[in-house]
Amino acid sequence: MPRVARLGGVAALRLLLAAHVVAAFEPITVGLAIGAASALTGYLSYKDLYCRFAECCRDKQPLNASALRLDLEEKLFGQHLATEVILKALIGFKNNKKPKKPLTLSLHGWAGTGKNFVSQIVAKNLHPKGLKSSFVHLFVSTLHFPHVQHIKLYQDQLQRWIRGNVSACASSVFIFDEMDKLHPGVIDAIKPFLDYYEQIDGVSYQKAIFIFLSNAGGDLITKTALDFWRAGRKREDIQLKDLEPVLSVGVFNNKHIQTREDVRAGGDEGPRFCR
Repeated sequence: MPRVARLGGVAALRLLLAAHVVAAFEPITVGLAIGAASALTGYLSYKDLYCRFAECCRDKQPLNASALRLDLEEKLFGQHLATEVILKALIGFKNNKKPKKPLTLSLHGWAGTGKNFVSQIVAKNLHPKGLKSSFVHLFVSTLHFPHVQHIKLYQDQLQRWIRGNVSACASSVFIFDEMDKLHPGVIDAIKPFLDYYEQIDGVSYQKAIFIFLSNAGGDLITKTALDFWRAGRKREDIQLKDLEPVLSVGVFNNKHIQTREDVRAGGDEGPRFCR
C-alpha cells in the first residue's frame, strides 16, 4: 500500500508540474513561438491560419482540372456530353483571370438523368464543402418560389441574396433546380447578373457561376438518342451540335417558358446544354 501511495503521489506531482509548465506559456510566448516557426517554415499570414480552420472564399485559386475530370469520369455514367462540355466550360472559365460575364450552365433532361448529381460534383470541385459550403446556393423553384402572388417579393429577395453573396465571395455558385417550373418573373430578376456588365451597383458578377437544371427538353433529347439508335449509331456519337438546335427550338419556343430565352445565353461562349 505505501508503494502504491508513493506512486500515486509521484503521478500527482508530475501532473502538477505539467500544469505549471502549460500555464507558463503565456499568450505572448505562444505568439512568439508561432512567429519563430513561421520564420523557419515560411510566411504564415493570418488569413492562411484562419482558413485552416474555417471556410474561406478562394476565388483566385485555380481549378484542379484533373480532379474534376476524374470525378466526372468515375462517377458519371452514360453522360459523355455532360463530361465534355462541363470540363471545357469550367476549365476555360476558371483559367480566364478576367471573364467578361458569369458562366452559366444549362442542364436538361428527364428527372433521374443526373442533373443534380452533376451540379453537386461541380460545386464540390469549386468549393470543397459542396452544397454545404457558404458559397454554394441551391434554389428549388417549387420550394423557394411557390406562390405567384409573391413574385415581386421573390424578385427583391433573390436579387439581394445574389448581390450580398457575390459581394462576400466573387466565385459564388448559384444552382436553380426545376427551371421549367420557375415563374418567368423570377427569371427576370436573375437576368441582369448574367449579362456583360463590369459592375452592377459597385459589385462585379463576372466570376460567379450560375447552373440551371430543367426537365424541359427531356423528350427531345430522348428522341435524338432514339434516332441515333435506329440509324445504328452509338450513343457516344451524339454531339452537342446535334442537341443544341433541337433544344433551342423545342424548349425555348415553348409558350410556358418563352420569356426564359435570355437565361440560356448567359455563358461566355454561349449556352451549354447537357443531358
